[in-house]
Amino acid sequence: MDGRILLGVLVITFSCGCLDLPGEDDMSDQRIGVVVSIPPMAEFVERVGGDRVRVSVMVPPGATPHTYEPEASQLREVGRAGMYVMVGSGIEFETVWMSRIVDVNSEMLVVNCSDGIAVVGGDPHVWLSLGNARVMVENIYQGLVQIDPESQEYYARNKEEYQEKLEEMDAWIRANLSGAEHKKILVYHPAWAYFARDYGLEQVAIEEEGKEASPKRVSDLISEVLAWNITVIFASPHTSTRGAEMVAREIGGEVVLVDPLAEKYLENMGNVAIAFKRSVGR
Repeated sequence: MDGRILLGVLVITFSCGCLDLPGEDDMSDQRIGVVVSIPPMAEFVERVGGDRVRVSVMVPPGATPHTYEPEASQLREVGRAGMYVMVGSGIEFETVWMSRIVDVNSEMLVVNCSDGIAVVGGDPHVWLSLGNARVMVENIYQGLVQIDPESQEYYARNKEEYQEKLEEMDAWIRANLSGAEHKKILVYHPAWAYFARDYGLEQVAIEEEGKEASPKRVSDLISEVLAWNITVIFASPHTSTRGAEMVAREIGGEVVLVDPLAEKYLENMGNVAIAFKRSVGR
């Protein structure tokens, strides 16, 4: 169904009061309903909000923000939410859907997690920097306190504990990637520029501005990669790896999957660091 038609039906349904009434479980659940755009943001909200939030994700695990369209059940969840946490850096899902999501529930608080973050070169993958993640967590904390000021101390304690874990992971990655033999990481989709920047690496992307590279671009890049002695190309599990596998064959290398949208954010950042370390050597 066309997204515009779907939203129109839902907005009319809300205004007519024709939606199913919440059941007893919904009525007794006093937690704040928080909707986030992508899976990593769910961990941020859950770590700060603890048992006082109920989190749902719009772009589910395995889907891509480039093409995903929300289902009616998800928009009903938006209608019940007290807060929406958007990335705010220009991910395609939000540029297409955010205004229509707000139309469904104009009373919920919308938190822009990119407030205070410099978006570099239009790259929306700001959450893949642990430094940026700390800013995003602070923005989420401020939003929860605005909705539920009586729980400020609870949220503050949770926030500080999680911020410490983010700082510890940052220091661990920095120590593990320092002294790399070479600095270049070859990726198919350019999602890792912020991560690379933070740890002195250089992302070399095959796609150009998120689009398939031309045959000449691929040919030229393969020549450079062979000269750099790179044997690993990193790809996303959410998109086709056919192009990455073709490049890997040409360079006599392998494709390794790294997930920019993993649900377990801290664990994933550590796993990505280990994968990159194996590529750049030490």
